[in-house]
Amino acid sequence: MDAPGGVVGVGGRGGECHAAQVVGADGEMDAAAMERFAAAEGLRGRGLSYAVVSILGPQGSGKSTLLNHLFGTSFREMDALKGRHQTTKGIWIAKAVGIEPFTVVLDLEGMDGRERGQDDTAFEKQSALFALAVSDIVMINLWCHDIGREHAANRPLLRTVFQVLMRLFSPRKTTLLLVIRDKTKTPLEYLTQALKEDIQKIWDSVQKPEAYKEAALSDFFNVEVTALSSYEEKEELFKEQVGQLRQRFYHSTALGGLAADRRGVVPASGFCLSALQIWKVIRENKDLNLPAHKVMVATVRCEEIANEKLKNFLSDKGWLELDAAVKSGLPPSFGTKLSAILDSYLSEYDMETMYFDEGVRAAKRQQLQSSMLDHTYPAIERVMEHLHLVALNKFKSDLEQSLRNTEGFAESVRQCSQASVEEFDAGIRDTAVKHVQWDASKARNKLQEHIQAHVESIRNAKLAELKANYEKLSDAIAGPVQSILETGERDSWACIRRLYRRETENAALAFSASLSEFELDQTICSKMVSDLREHARSVVEMKAREEAGNVLMRMKERFFTVLSHDRDLMPRTWMGDEDIRSITREARLGALRLMSVMAAIRLDDKPNKIERALTTALLDGGPLSHKRSIEFASDPLASSTWEEVSPKDTLITPVQCKSIWRQFKAETEYSVAQAMSMQEAHRRSKSWLPPAWTILLLAILGYNEFMFLLRNPLYLLGLFVAFVLSYAIWLQYDITAYFRHGTLSTTLTILSRLLPTIMDIVMQIINMSHRHKHSPHPSRRPQPIHAQSFMNQTWGQPQVQYKFPDSPSSSSSSVDSNSGDDS
Repeated sequence: MDAPGGVVGVGGRGGECHAAQVVGADGEMDAAAMERFAAAEGLRGRGLSYAVVSILGPQGSGKSTLLNHLFGTSFREMDALKGRHQTTKGIWIAKAVGIEPFTVVLDLEGMDGRERGQDDTAFEKQSALFALAVSDIVMINLWCHDIGREHAANRPLLRTVFQVLMRLFSPRKTTLLLVIRDKTKTPLEYLTQALKEDIQKIWDSVQKPEAYKEAALSDFFNVEVTALSSYEEKEELFKEQVGQLRQRFYHSTALGGLAADRRGVVPASGFCLSALQIWKVIRENKDLNLPAHKVMVATVRCEEIANEKLKNFLSDKGWLELDAAVKSGLPPSFGTKLSAILDSYLSEYDMETMYFDEGVRAAKRQQLQSSMLDHTYPAIERVMEHLHLVALNKFKSDLEQSLRNTEGFAESVRQCSQASVEEFDAGIRDTAVKHVQWDASKARNKLQEHIQAHVESIRNAKLAELKANYEKLSDAIAGPVQSILETGERDSWACIRRLYRRETENAALAFSASLSEFELDQTICSKMVSDLREHARSVVEMKAREEAGNVLMRMKERFFTVLSHDRDLMPRTWMGDEDIRSITREARLGALRLMSVMAAIRLDDKPNKIERALTTALLDGGPLSHKRSIEFASDPLASSTWEEVSPKDTLITPVQCKSIWRQFKAETEYSVAQAMSMQEAHRRSKSWLPPAWTILLLAILGYNEFMFLLRNPLYLLGLFVAFVLSYAIWLQYDITAYFRHGTLSTTLTILSRLLPTIMDIVMQIINMSHRHKHSPHPSRRPQPIHAQSFMNQTWGQPQVQYKFPDSPSSSSSSVDSNSGDDS
């Protein structure tokens, strides 16, 4: 019973109650016992609807007995049969049974006890100060026979109460209920008057701080007086009077009640902490500032409650499900659900802290809200990211669909952007958490920036595609430019300029019309059109440089074309009457004109002096002619630039033209010489027969030989056979073609092939006779072979065709079998 934290349980007196020792005899407070009492009795949830009653009095004055009968508590009472001694040690706490509001009863150790001695009054003062600090009602047990006596036991007690009051800075009045024990026949009115006079004298005699020099007793206490009969002598009357006194404790916190002044009252949830801190300050012998103490208690308790609510929030099933749903997508009504969860915990906090200091409560509430929001910000940010992504994807898909429907680009961007931002704003409103001061403009600006970035990428892609489509005019320019350059005519660059301007203007107009749907800045449009024109020019320049790189090949092709074909593009046959010199000059002039066309790029309308310079310097040749001496003071090709042609437009410098011309002439001289040789050979082939006067002279001088042959038929027959053989050989060989290459070479060729030809003819005759001999009609007589039939069969024999090795045909001989069969 004497150990700290001890509990005593007693039945009866209106119910069962447990008393707990919270301050031991050694003066140490048992905070755990206080907390267990509060938890067991349900004190924490009472708010301000509770009262604290404590009792002071001399040792053995019946304090515990009075409390047990008055409140139904179970404090240990003194057994008079065992003598008078100290029963209550330290401070005990219990709950009043059957009284509303919740009433906490404190039973304090009696004063003036012989166990502590006269010199050890520190605990008495500390406990009295503790009772005044935590209690709404302080009951003081007084013996009736001590009233009016100067040195009675109650005077030191009252002096102690008033002295410790000076250390207590409390804003509220405490009810001082003076309980007169063992009342005599003296009327209560006289006892009350005498008691109040004694109290006033004691108050006046107590040394006060300067601030309370003129303070009245009524400024600190509501003094109430009651009297009770002797418990030992008049127990039933005592109990009746206690029952009447008990009624005054019902609704004690109501207006007019014993504990009506609620200023500075600590909420019930902070009572244990407040009592612990008050006792700690008292034990340290410091002045007790109850307003500051109230703020301290409020700070600690509000922080504890806030931490508890934060912990509950973090483990809340609804919040955990909502947080998990956010990680996988955008949950519906996110803002409404989260706001409801936050409101529920903030409301619980408000309910539990509503009686604490307003400033402290509001500050801790703000901290609780901030802490909960700190844990929700990642989820809120993910929701914002989902909204951002959904709106951006909607914009992308809508824009793609709109562009697929061939709507204008700028108009499509405006419509799709507006629709996406509106959907984003609707999502923001749906997910808004009322406790979050969210600046939606930043999120909207970020979305618009990403939309604009996507628009820029799509616009750039579309413009690049559009530009690429229109740059395909290179196909419309490159081929014609190459063809025109290959012709090498005088008006080639004039034709190229017309082609370039026509195609470029058409493409630029169409390109400008296509750009209008993008609503670009006029400067940008002008630059893009200018780039298109530059591209077209670069195509022309590229083809010109490409053809200039093949100028020598093109010149030779032009030269050979003119040299080997006539004006009707028919192949030339050098029959002997062609003017090879003029044809060669014409071919070289064509090649020179082709080189002049490819020498420089001429997309402007400046006069062309390159052809005249090349013709004068290269084609005329030799020393300066009169015309050349007039137009050019010096060699026009002794320079690296052309007159009125910028270096960037120069494709072939004059010096390079001179070098190319020398190479060109060297590679074409052989063709000219070959043409001249062929022409000379043709002339010789036309004069292979002797002259007519020679034939006439032979006829006159050979008359006698002719007559001799007529008189001798055998000679004539031999001549006839020789003629037939010669004619057959004539048919087999193109004698005329052979004689084009000279008489000697023709004679040698014929003689080398004469014997094989005769052998072929003889073999054909033998084969024919052999076939007739083995004919399936032996009765038929073979016809005699005479001269006519021999000639016919000779003409019907295979013809041997000879082609001269140097001729364009092959040099091999072939046999054509044209003999008929004997069917």
